[in-house]
Amino acid sequence: MMPVKYKIPEENVDDITLLDSGAAYSYADYLRWTFEDRVELIKGKIFHMSPAPNRSHQKVSASLGNKMYNFLEGHSCEVYFAPFDVRLPSKKGSEDKEIFNVVQPDIVVVCDQSKLDDKGCIGAPDLVVEILSPFTAAKDLKNKYSLYEESGVREYWIVYPGEEIIEIFALGDNGKFELRNRFIGEDEIQSVVLVGFSLKARDIF
Repeated sequence: MMPVKYKIPEENVDDITLLDSGAAYSYADYLRWTFEDRVELIKGKIFHMSPAPNRSHQKVSASLGNKMYNFLEGHSCEVYFAPFDVRLPSKKGSEDKEIFNVVQPDIVVVCDQSKLDDKGCIGAPDLVVEILSPFTAAKDLKNKYSLYEESGVREYWIVYPGEEIIEIFALGDNGKFELRNRFIGEDEIQSVVLVGFSLKARDIF
């Protein structure tokens, strides 16, 4: 098997078509990209993001995000919304050139203040919410699911706006996600990470 190519541009890149889709890129590369396309890096591979979230996506993000924000007032945990870079380092190191995972979840909750800097979050957030769209569903359900699990995200919410369903996964003692439940309608959602935070599933949509 041929070794993975690591491509480190020396200058800013303003046209995404100049990038090599087969190369592995780092956060250092990512910082040099000035094109308008919204992308994420997962294991160095470029993944395109939705050009603009649709109305139902925006509504769910605002509704759930505001509820979490209000609940966390006065707490040490903080909530952030996309676009917000979350860098998930591997064992190689935490320098920009050593980080090959950079994602922008719809909503993140970070309780460890040392993980926050001017660039966003470095290390696993405590809670991540992804709101599915046809464009991102495969990535959120497969690539990001595995990445969040490997990185130690404690709680992962997957929201299906069309079906009005929320799935919540919690990280088990074995380091694997376990499905806590699927919530719909009048079901009351309770978070493991945000102790005391609860709401009915229908209130998100």
